[in-house]
Amino acid sequence: MVAVDNLSLQLYTVRHKLEEDFDATLARIAEIGYTKVEPFGVVGFADQLAEALPKYGLSAPTTHAGLLREDSGPIFEVAKKLGITTVIDPFVDPARWQSAEDIKATAEALNKAAAEAADHGITVGYHNHHFELESVIDGVHGLEILVDNLSDEVILEVDTYWAAVGGADVPALLGRLGDRVKALHVKDGDGTLDNKAQVAVGDGTIAVIDILKAAPTALRVVELDDFSGEIFDAVAGSFTYLTGEDVA
Repeated sequence: MVAVDNLSLQLYTVRHKLEEDFDATLARIAEIGYTKVEPFGVVGFADQLAEALPKYGLSAPTTHAGLLREDSGPIFEVAKKLGITTVIDPFVDPARWQSAEDIKATAEALNKAAAEAADHGITVGYHNHHFELESVIDGVHGLEILVDNLSDEVILEVDTYWAAVGGADVPALLGRLGDRVKALHVKDGDGTLDNKAQVAVGDGTIAVIDILKAAPTALRVVELDDFSGEIFDAVAGSFTYLTGEDVA
């Protein structure tokens, strides 16, 4: 079972609900039982998050932000204001994962961002999709080449679903990456690129339990990229499966 205080929800999962009613969406997340969330677009949502997080007893230890594509200064300032301690870059173009030289350049950019973030008391991380694992150079996954060139200060948030789709043995991968993995995206589905085929954690084909055992202390962040039904059913179902607690 996952402890509630080690469980979070990536707000991208409920992005359409946020557009409809930001406050009510955060209220529902808290009502289900989540105490942590992982925002996206923090600069744009800064004021709404600053109001809603404390209102509903939520905290945001991590966030996604395009550190390598945007001005990082405002991102770090907003993160500090919201109590976010780790800013995770969620995407580097697939074309940049086809050679070791390009991957090393990405590592250098992340290392630079981490040095800047340290001045704000913030940690920098990277989140993968499938293509960082599909890319295999001299027998090594592109993501692992990245890690070999990262400074110790840069952490990983491994998207376990996309790592599996990319062809990785995810528990074995997590074992190799070790303590650098501070967070996991926990999602389930049919193991394909079809986002609409994603389901509540526990309802798909992903070996979720084995994956969680391979990174026992990492923050568990529930995410669905998309869903064909009522999204809060999947959000609540994931919470119940992972924690064993009934949902309000």
